[in-house]
Amino acid sequence: MDVQKVLYMVGGSGETSYAANSKIQEKAILTITPMLEEAIGEIYRNLLPEKMVVADLGSSSGPNTLVVLSKVIKIISNQCLRSGQQPPEMLFFLNDLPNNDFNNIFQSLNNGEESVRAEKGSISVPHFVAGLPGSFYGRLFPRQSVQFFHSSYSLMWISQVPKEIGDKRNGMPLNKGNIYIGKTSPPLVVKLYQEQFHRDFSHFLKLRFDELVPCGQMVLSFLGRNKENILDGELSTIWGSVAESLDSMVREGLVEEEKLDTFNLPFYAPSAAEVETIVNLQGLFDIIHFHTFESNLDPFHDLDDNVVFDNVQSGANCAKVIRSVLEPMIASHFSSAIVDDLFSRFATHVANHLLKEKLKLPVLALLLKKKE
Repeated sequence: MDVQKVLYMVGGSGETSYAANSKIQEKAILTITPMLEEAIGEIYRNLLPEKMVVADLGSSSGPNTLVVLSKVIKIISNQCLRSGQQPPEMLFFLNDLPNNDFNNIFQSLNNGEESVRAEKGSISVPHFVAGLPGSFYGRLFPRQSVQFFHSSYSLMWISQVPKEIGDKRNGMPLNKGNIYIGKTSPPLVVKLYQEQFHRDFSHFLKLRFDELVPCGQMVLSFLGRNKENILDGELSTIWGSVAESLDSMVREGLVEEEKLDTFNLPFYAPSAAEVETIVNLQGLFDIIHFHTFESNLDPFHDLDDNVVFDNVQSGANCAKVIRSVLEPMIASHFSSAIVDDLFSRFATHVANHLLKEKLKLPVLALLLKKKE
């Protein structure tokens, strides 16, 4: 799997698009707003920059990128009102892999501009927006050129599926029947995924350290897990349901068994302890804040909502969320012809699971400051 070619969300603004099914990602951005306010405020007060560069890494398509942009502008506007200073000129870079639907973002910019201008009692902040295709596991900016990085729901995507997972043991695929770490995955699969994430996240931190100005900061939020045992992780349950849906299609002769056995996600859900260990080992950033919270996979039901709900409709809602993320990879590896059937089966699996418990998405959120 060439991750740079197939890892992108469903474009456009249709019913199955990421733009129409990224409400849980928006909730995460709203939850970490206090971190944004603290980081941007401190950067502005310490540096009083005439120009300020902000980069959103893994921005994807849809309205959420504009939510971040407008929040940063509002924070700077409020800082300028308090200090009586002229606002800096701001340059926003929206980064994602080349096949991301950047057009969708740019077509939405006018709405975002109107929203920013509509803010009463605020100072107008001159700002410019540019797209930046490329992997954030590579260098994106000149040294010491960025004041602030933001990334949401992106860093759980690793740079590649660990190569050894494609190997065979005793003539059998190493991770047979699974698309991620499942209950039948051997310990070696867990180890390979962990090592890949550790390499990638360590490299990510080193790259951003080089690109940040002194006193630069980052707010990162991404999916993780609450439990140390990864086999009990919430994402293993969700991806396991996708694998079961594919396996049912294999049994019916709709999907080749070899296709399933050679499909593994470039994904890893770390624990908070793993992330903290990597940051501390690198020694490049101070952890200012580290919070964890949960979101419901069904964006229309809160975790603490005890009202009786329709598990079938909720299963369909969850399937739309996952389809908006996985469809390009599924279509590339299997065929676009199986997509509707696959996610119909997945919706049924989820609906049955929801009779027992809701599907939670643990989110790890960090505010990191570059060390002097």
